[in-house]
Amino acid sequence: MAENHKPNVVVIMTDQQRADVSAREKFPLQTTPSLDNLASKGAWFRHAYTSTPVCAPARESFLTGRFPSAHRVRENRGLRHATYEQDLFGVLKAEGYRTAMIGKNHSHLKADAVDEWFEFTHDGGRNPQSELEAEFDAWMRALNHAVSTKPTPFPLECQAPYRMVTHSESWIDSSSDSPFFLWLSFAEPHNPYQVPEPYYSMFPPEEIPPVTVGKEALANKGFAWQFTRDLGEHVYPEYDQLLPRYRANYLGMLRLIDDQIHRFLEHLERAGQLDNTIIVFLSDHGDFVGEYGLMRKGPDLPEVLTRVPMQFTGPGIVAREMPLDAHVSMVDILPTLCEAVGAPVPAGVQGRSLWPLLTGEDYPESEFRSIYAEHGYGGLRYMEEDGADFNHCLIPGPKGPSFDELNTYSQSGIMRMVKKGNWKLTMDAEGHGQLYDLSTDPFELQNLFGRGEHADIQQDLMQEMVLWLLRVQDPLPYPVDKYIPKFPPKNYWGSDKK
Repeated sequence: MAENHKPNVVVIMTDQQRADVSAREKFPLQTTPSLDNLASKGAWFRHAYTSTPVCAPARESFLTGRFPSAHRVRENRGLRHATYEQDLFGVLKAEGYRTAMIGKNHSHLKADAVDEWFEFTHDGGRNPQSELEAEFDAWMRALNHAVSTKPTPFPLECQAPYRMVTHSESWIDSSSDSPFFLWLSFAEPHNPYQVPEPYYSMFPPEEIPPVTVGKEALANKGFAWQFTRDLGEHVYPEYDQLLPRYRANYLGMLRLIDDQIHRFLEHLERAGQLDNTIIVFLSDHGDFVGEYGLMRKGPDLPEVLTRVPMQFTGPGIVAREMPLDAHVSMVDILPTLCEAVGAPVPAGVQGRSLWPLLTGEDYPESEFRSIYAEHGYGGLRYMEEDGADFNHCLIPGPKGPSFDELNTYSQSGIMRMVKKGNWKLTMDAEGHGQLYDLSTDPFELQNLFGRGEHADIQQDLMQEMVLWLLRVQDPLPYPVDKYIPKFPPKNYWGSDKK
């Protein structure tokens, strides 16, 4: 096989993987040993954030390098509103890459935009290759996003991650001499929470570290949080009894995915492609994993939902023993890969190139002193007095309903977040603020907003938020004549700020 002039690119994405449940984040259980080992061979970020803790809008941000307020997908059903000039697949196809989307899509992307399309959802595959796989997919649909209290009664080979890796290996082996770009997008560890043996028994509920904050914390977190818990109990009266098994299954799903990533990496090495492949790993957002007495995701912008794993390995990327301290976002991936392969950054991209950070070059540290995220589909927030209706949030199923935690009530309003150093500020459009010192209050239980002793910090973060809000205004469309916009190199807007 002829040597590629450009590196291959593989983006491995999981759905709903919390950043701090890995050994490299001091978690005491071996949930992601292969990813931890891979991180040690490249660079990973301890302050990486989603653009918003909602699947479709976050995936749009990854593909377009734009925040939801710019690409205009603010909820999972809004994909028709996607606004951008060129996405990551378009960039790499223009550079001569063969492209594949294998796994969960949940974006504007269509099958005819890539060379290979092999789709999975949370209900299994769209194209089972055997009768056994079809039976597994039907079983997954019947779970209807629930927690399985028994081991999955199908072999590992039926699991979506296994099938996806098998298909990815076949596609890579059939590739021509052109470089390839693969979006390997796992639909797990999202609900339904299910795993076969040995993963079902790998992390016994009684041996999992207890949650840090329980459901008692909801009393001070507001209506959206309380409604999310009440909705879960409405569907599952045994909610508290399910939480330990949900957490065990979640960790088992992480290990299952990790083992399949290890299998995929071994194949890349056998095929002689590993040394010439940039591998990016991230998740679209996090999961409560039982904190606050909650499953899944939903209200606000807490760290457990907004902070995500993000790591890079491959040619040119310097291996480091410690994580990078820069504050980064999933919107930064597109411009980073543009620089890595020598492609122009598309118009309207709001992310910043991380390539200098990854390759050991000089970069303005002040540019990455803070990060920003968004939440809400608009309007006013719904409150208890508005008469929230559970029936509006149910997902019908063959054995009874499940619930949609991303609903009218939990997603209402407009909220923005800035994190700078150990401090975090969120504001909504109705003037409600939250200020937290994450060094002493990582689960955001003590709101310091409006307290005189923190006035200087609050003012500093308010100014930082204003800068971000100005910066993420959508620049599209660019002027067509007379005016020539001036944009900073690598999108480093804040490089002259101290």
